[in-house]
Amino acid sequence: MSAANRSGPTGLRRFLDLRQQRDWLEGRAVLHDADEREQSLELRFRYAPRFEKLLRRPQAGAVLDILGRYGRDCIPIPRRTERHYWSVSCLPSTPGKALVRVNASWMELFSLYPDGEGIRALFLVHLSDFTRDRSRDAAQIDQAFLEHCVAAPEDVSYVVPRGEDMFGVRVRGCASIGKFLTERRALQAVRAFNLTHMNRGRNAYQASHCYSLADHMVADHGQ
Repeated sequence: MSAANRSGPTGLRRFLDLRQQRDWLEGRAVLHDADEREQSLELRFRYAPRFEKLLRRPQAGAVLDILGRYGRDCIPIPRRTERHYWSVSCLPSTPGKALVRVNASWMELFSLYPDGEGIRALFLVHLSDFTRDRSRDAAQIDQAFLEHCVAAPEDVSYVVPRGEDMFGVRVRGCASIGKFLTERRALQAVRAFNLTHMNRGRNAYQASHCYSLADHMVADHGQ
Protein backbone atom coordinates (compact mmCIF):
# COMPACT_ATOMS: atom_id res chain seq x y z
CA MET A 1 0.00 0.00 0.00
CA SER A 2 1.36 3.41 -0.95
CA ALA A 3 1.97 6.22 1.54
CA ALA A 4 -0.87 8.18 -0.10
CA ASN A 5 -3.31 5.31 0.50
CA ARG A 6 -2.20 4.90 4.11
CA SER A 7 -2.72 8.58 4.83
CA GLY A 8 -6.28 8.55 3.47
CA PRO A 9 -8.10 11.12 1.34
CA THR A 10 -7.00 14.74 1.29
CA GLY A 11 -8.83 18.01 0.81
CA LEU A 12 -12.59 17.91 0.35
CA ARG A 13 -12.39 14.18 -0.29
CA ARG A 14 -12.23 13.84 3.50
CA PHE A 15 -15.87 14.96 3.60
CA LEU A 16 -17.35 14.48 0.13
CA ASP A 17 -16.66 11.73 -2.37
CA LEU A 18 -16.19 12.59 -6.03
CA ARG A 19 -19.79 11.81 -6.91
CA GLN A 20 -21.09 14.17 -4.21
CA GLN A 21 -18.73 16.86 -5.43
CA ARG A 22 -19.85 16.39 -9.04
CA ASP A 23 -23.52 16.49 -8.07
CA TRP A 24 -22.96 19.74 -6.14
CA LEU A 25 -20.94 21.19 -9.02
CA GLU A 26 -23.81 20.52 -11.43
CA GLY A 27 -26.49 21.75 -9.03
CA ARG A 28 -28.05 18.32 -8.47
CA ALA A 29 -27.34 18.09 -4.73
CA VAL A 30 -27.85 20.15 -1.59
CA LEU A 31 -25.06 19.16 0.78
CA HIS A 32 -25.59 18.74 4.51
CA ASP A 33 -23.19 21.04 6.34
CA ALA A 34 -22.11 21.08 9.98
CA ASP A 35 -24.55 22.65 12.43
CA GLU A 36 -21.80 24.33 14.45
CA ARG A 37 -18.62 26.17 13.47
CA GLU A 38 -15.17 25.68 14.95
CA GLN A 39 -13.84 29.13 15.79
CA SER A 40 -10.65 30.77 16.97
CA LEU A 41 -11.51 33.65 19.30
CA GLU A 42 -7.97 34.92 18.88
CA LEU A 43 -8.48 35.37 15.14
CA ARG A 44 -11.97 36.78 15.59
CA PHE A 45 -10.68 39.53 17.85
CA ARG A 46 -7.50 40.10 15.81
CA TYR A 47 -9.38 41.07 12.65
CA ALA A 48 -12.39 42.74 14.26
CA PRO A 49 -10.81 46.22 13.86
CA ARG A 50 -10.31 45.65 10.14
CA PHE A 51 -13.91 44.54 9.81
CA GLU A 52 -15.09 47.68 11.62
CA LYS A 53 -12.95 49.75 9.25
CA LEU A 54 -14.55 47.99 6.27
CA LEU A 55 -18.02 48.75 7.64
CA ARG A 56 -17.20 52.46 7.41
CA ARG A 57 -16.54 52.16 3.69
CA PRO A 58 -19.34 53.12 1.26
CA GLN A 59 -19.03 49.67 -0.36
CA ALA A 60 -19.63 47.73 2.88
CA GLY A 61 -23.25 46.74 2.20
CA ALA A 62 -22.51 45.56 -1.32
CA VAL A 63 -19.46 43.61 -0.15
CA LEU A 64 -21.41 41.73 2.51
CA ASP A 65 -24.25 40.99 0.10
CA ILE A 66 -21.95 39.56 -2.56
CA LEU A 67 -19.92 37.59 -0.01
CA GLY A 68 -23.15 36.08 1.29
CA ARG A 69 -24.04 34.90 -2.21
CA TYR A 70 -20.53 33.60 -2.82
CA GLY A 71 -20.45 31.63 0.43
CA ARG A 72 -23.91 30.17 -0.19
CA ASP A 73 -23.45 29.23 -3.85
CA CYS A 74 -19.73 28.77 -4.50
CA ILE A 75 -18.24 26.97 -1.49
CA PRO A 76 -19.32 23.43 -0.59
CA ILE A 77 -20.03 22.71 3.09
CA PRO A 78 -18.56 26.08 4.15
CA ARG A 79 -19.08 25.58 7.89
CA ARG A 80 -17.29 22.23 7.98
CA THR A 81 -14.39 23.49 5.88
CA GLU A 82 -14.11 27.04 7.24
CA ARG A 83 -10.57 28.36 7.71
CA HIS A 84 -8.92 24.94 7.23
CA TYR A 85 -9.92 24.58 3.56
CA TRP A 86 -10.99 28.14 2.67
CA SER A 87 -10.64 31.52 4.29
CA VAL A 88 -11.65 35.14 3.76
CA SER A 89 -9.39 38.10 4.47
CA CYS A 90 -10.56 41.61 5.32
CA LEU A 91 -8.63 44.54 3.82
CA PRO A 92 -5.63 42.28 3.09
CA SER A 93 -2.24 43.94 3.02
CA THR A 94 -1.21 42.23 -0.22
CA PRO A 95 -0.91 44.44 -3.34
CA GLY A 96 -4.07 45.57 -5.09
CA LYS A 97 -6.01 47.22 -2.24
CA ALA A 98 -8.67 44.54 -2.13
CA LEU A 99 -11.57 44.98 0.25
CA VAL A 100 -11.91 41.21 0.77
CA ARG A 101 -10.26 38.11 -0.63
CA VAL A 102 -11.26 34.43 -0.51
CA ASN A 103 -8.50 31.82 -0.67
CA ALA A 104 -8.07 28.05 -0.67
CA SER A 105 -4.88 26.01 -0.52
CA TRP A 106 -2.25 28.44 -1.93
CA MET A 107 -4.65 30.05 -4.37
CA GLU A 108 -6.73 33.20 -4.49
CA LEU A 109 -10.30 32.32 -5.51
CA PHE A 110 -12.23 35.57 -5.44
CA SER A 111 -11.62 39.23 -4.55
CA LEU A 112 -13.66 42.41 -4.30
CA TYR A 113 -12.13 45.85 -4.89
CA PRO A 114 -13.40 49.41 -4.58
CA ASP A 115 -14.55 51.00 -7.82
CA GLY A 116 -15.37 54.58 -6.91
CA GLU A 117 -18.11 54.10 -4.32
CA GLY A 118 -19.04 50.79 -5.94
CA ILE A 119 -17.22 47.47 -6.27
CA ARG A 120 -15.58 45.28 -8.86
CA ALA A 121 -14.79 41.58 -8.60
CA LEU A 122 -12.05 39.26 -9.75
CA PHE A 123 -13.09 35.63 -10.22
CA LEU A 124 -10.30 33.13 -10.79
CA VAL A 125 -11.50 30.16 -12.85
CA HIS A 126 -10.21 27.57 -15.32
CA LEU A 127 -9.49 29.04 -18.75
CA SER A 128 -10.96 25.93 -20.41
CA ASP A 129 -14.38 26.77 -18.93
CA PHE A 130 -14.46 30.03 -20.91
CA THR A 131 -13.17 29.02 -24.33
CA ARG A 132 -15.38 28.16 -27.29
CA ASP A 133 -13.86 24.70 -27.69
CA ARG A 134 -13.13 24.06 -23.98
CA SER A 135 -9.40 24.13 -24.71
CA ARG A 136 -6.68 26.02 -22.85
CA ASP A 137 -6.05 28.23 -25.86
CA ALA A 138 -6.49 31.91 -24.93
CA ALA A 139 -7.24 32.67 -28.59
CA GLN A 140 -10.49 30.73 -28.15
CA ILE A 141 -11.89 32.82 -25.26
CA ASP A 142 -15.66 33.11 -25.68
CA GLN A 143 -16.19 36.87 -25.46
CA ALA A 144 -19.87 36.57 -26.38
CA PHE A 145 -20.47 34.22 -23.46
CA LEU A 146 -18.62 36.52 -21.06
CA GLU A 147 -20.78 39.45 -22.12
CA HIS A 148 -23.90 37.30 -21.72
CA CYS A 149 -22.96 36.71 -18.07
CA VAL A 150 -23.13 40.39 -17.06
CA ALA A 151 -25.65 43.22 -17.15
CA ALA A 152 -23.70 45.29 -19.70
CA PRO A 153 -20.79 44.30 -22.00
CA GLU A 154 -18.55 47.05 -20.63
CA ASP A 155 -18.80 45.50 -17.16
CA VAL A 156 -16.60 42.51 -18.00
CA SER A 157 -12.95 42.11 -18.92
CA TYR A 158 -10.38 39.42 -18.33
CA VAL A 159 -6.76 38.60 -17.68
CA VAL A 160 -4.90 35.37 -18.43
CA PRO A 161 -2.50 34.85 -15.49
CA ARG A 162 0.57 32.71 -15.64
CA GLY A 163 -0.28 29.17 -14.71
CA GLU A 164 -1.85 26.13 -16.29
CA ASP A 165 -5.54 26.52 -17.15
CA MET A 166 -5.93 29.84 -15.31
CA PHE A 167 -8.27 32.70 -16.19
CA GLY A 168 -9.26 35.85 -14.32
CA VAL A 169 -12.68 37.40 -14.99
CA ARG A 170 -13.10 41.02 -13.90
CA VAL A 171 -16.68 42.15 -13.32
CA ARG A 172 -17.81 45.68 -12.41
CA GLY A 173 -20.86 46.61 -10.36
CA CYS A 174 -23.25 44.74 -8.08
CA ALA A 175 -25.77 44.03 -10.84
CA SER A 176 -23.21 42.38 -13.10
CA ILE A 177 -21.47 40.50 -10.27
CA GLY A 178 -24.83 39.16 -9.15
CA LYS A 179 -25.77 38.14 -12.69
CA PHE A 180 -22.44 36.38 -13.16
CA LEU A 181 -23.13 34.32 -10.03
CA THR A 182 -26.54 33.24 -11.32
CA GLU A 183 -25.52 32.22 -14.85
CA ARG A 184 -25.41 28.41 -14.72
CA ARG A 185 -22.25 27.88 -16.76
CA ALA A 186 -20.37 30.69 -15.03
CA LEU A 187 -21.40 29.44 -11.59
CA GLN A 188 -20.28 25.92 -12.48
CA ALA A 189 -16.93 27.33 -13.59
CA VAL A 190 -16.48 29.11 -10.25
CA ARG A 191 -17.45 25.96 -8.37
CA ALA A 192 -15.09 23.80 -10.46
CA PHE A 193 -12.11 26.04 -9.75
CA ASN A 194 -12.94 26.13 -6.04
CA LEU A 195 -13.23 22.34 -5.89
CA THR A 196 -9.86 21.99 -7.62
CA HIS A 197 -8.07 24.05 -5.00
CA MET A 198 -10.02 22.95 -1.93
CA ASN A 199 -9.07 19.38 -2.89
CA ARG A 200 -5.37 20.23 -2.87
CA GLY A 201 -5.19 20.14 0.90
CA ARG A 202 -5.14 22.49 3.84
CA ASN A 203 -5.53 26.22 3.33
CA ALA A 204 -2.29 28.17 3.60
CA TYR A 205 -4.07 31.39 4.64
CA GLN A 206 -5.69 30.22 7.87
CA ALA A 207 -3.95 32.89 9.93
CA SER A 208 -5.64 35.73 8.02
CA HIS A 209 -9.21 34.40 8.30
CA CYS A 210 -11.72 37.05 9.32
CA TYR A 211 -14.60 35.41 11.19
CA SER A 212 -16.67 38.59 11.11
CA LEU A 213 -16.73 38.42 7.31
CA ALA A 214 -17.22 34.67 7.32
CA ASP A 215 -20.34 35.15 9.48
CA HIS A 216 -22.02 36.58 6.38
CA MET A 217 -20.78 33.76 4.15
CA VAL A 218 -22.07 30.86 6.26
CA ALA A 219 -25.19 32.47 7.76
CA ASP A 220 -27.66 30.24 5.91
CA HIS A 221 -25.76 26.98 6.07
CA GLY A 222 -26.67 25.69 9.49
CA GLN A 223 -29.23 23.18 8.25
